[in-house]
Amino acid sequence: QGRVKIPRVTQVADPGVVINPDRVRSQLEGAAVMGVGLAMFGEITATNGRIDQKNFDGFRVARINDAPVQVDVHFVESGNLPTGVGEPGVPPVIAALGNAIYAATGKRLREMPFSKTKLV
Repeated sequence: QGRVKIPRVTQVADPGVVINPDRVRSQLEGAAVMGVGLAMFGEITATNGRIDQKNFDGFRVARINDAPVQVDVHFVESGNLPTGVGEPGVPPVIAALGNAIYAATGKRLREMPFSKTKLV
C-alpha cells in the first residue's frame, strides 16, 4: 500500500561480557528505533551553503507509530571484555529495512530517506 509498518526487529549483539543486560537491551532497542528513523526520515539539507536543520525541531525523528512494534534483543555469550553498544546497533537496522522493503515490493532503495521513494 506504499506505507512501511515494521512488526518486529531482531537485534543480535556480541558486546563481550554483559554487565547490565537491561541497559544493553535498552540501548539496542533504542538503536532499532533510531535506525528506522534515520532510514525513513533522516535528511540534512542546505540552503546557500548553510544547514537547514539547526536542532531537533527541524529534523524529523521516528515517533511511536513509526517505531517497530516489537524489538527482540539477543546476546552472543562471550568472555571478551565489555564493549560499547550505543551506535553499533543502528547501521544494520537501516540495511535490514532496505532489504525488507525490497523483499516486499521488489524495489531496491538506494537513497535515503526511504520515505521520499514511492513504494507502489
